[in-house]
Amino acid sequence: MPSHSDMTERRNPRFNALDRIAVQDALQLINEEDQRVALAVQQAIPAIAEAVEHATRRLRDGGRMFYIGAGTSGRLGVLDAVECVPTFSTRPTLVQAIIAGGNRALLQSIEGAEDDRRGSTEELAKRGFSGEDVLVGIAASGRTPYTVGAIERAREVGALSIGIACNEPSPLLDLSDIAIAVLVGPEVIAGSTRLKSGTAQKMVLNMLSTMTMVQLGKVYRNQMVDVQITNQKLAQRALQLTMDLLDLDEASASQLLAEARNHVKTAIVMKRCAVDWEEAQLLLARADDFLWRALDETVISGAK
Repeated sequence: MPSHSDMTERRNPRFNALDRIAVQDALQLINEEDQRVALAVQQAIPAIAEAVEHATRRLRDGGRMFYIGAGTSGRLGVLDAVECVPTFSTRPTLVQAIIAGGNRALLQSIEGAEDDRRGSTEELAKRGFSGEDVLVGIAASGRTPYTVGAIERAREVGALSIGIACNEPSPLLDLSDIAIAVLVGPEVIAGSTRLKSGTAQKMVLNMLSTMTMVQLGKVYRNQMVDVQITNQKLAQRALQLTMDLLDLDEASASQLLAEARNHVKTAIVMKRCAVDWEEAQLLLARADDFLWRALDETVISGAK
């Protein structure tokens, strides 16, 4: 039986007639519920900001960030982790995701996997998880044994632990160094946490990874200058960025990108500072990988 505080398992009285009302009316009610999610995330911003600040320090010092969860929560962690590589040109090991049941659980439910408390600690051990790292535990209920066990392991080794849950209090939040509670209330379909809870978790992960990468110098203004060119769309994006930021025509931007080994950030430093590839790399390293610092720009609100 769910505890009294287990909000994600309660019935939402607004949807008692969900199976009988007109489709459009039901969708209107669902949309109204979804609008509550952003407001719930807003309440968690101070905790998310704290998580970004601490995670950034760990990653800058050589640590890695691990997302861990079961079911929908685990899949959301995988989604966010894999997007860091093409978006921010991170190495695949910097942000990793672990899901209860392994990769097979991405496509089908693995019964009992979420209750395997030892399974998560064993998977962390395989990946050399240590006190230098960051662990983000994701569980709508905040009670999933697989995820709670991982947070306990993080505490044992001295890693930074961040908990994301839609129930408070809950074991996951109680054990985490930084607790991110997103209280979205009962679901449209009782217990179906792929709905509001899943949306809330996705929003929090978006904010956490995006701002951590911004703080690591992966973004210039609001543009993906560390984009990794892995397909035609991203190649075109890199080319357009180079053209726009340097006011170059397509042929000149293409040549510069080739000289910069297809790295937008390096291309911009080479052109703006009139240096070669090696010197551009040195300037970026001295600037902690922040492009605006390498270019010796001041911070200007609303700069073009």
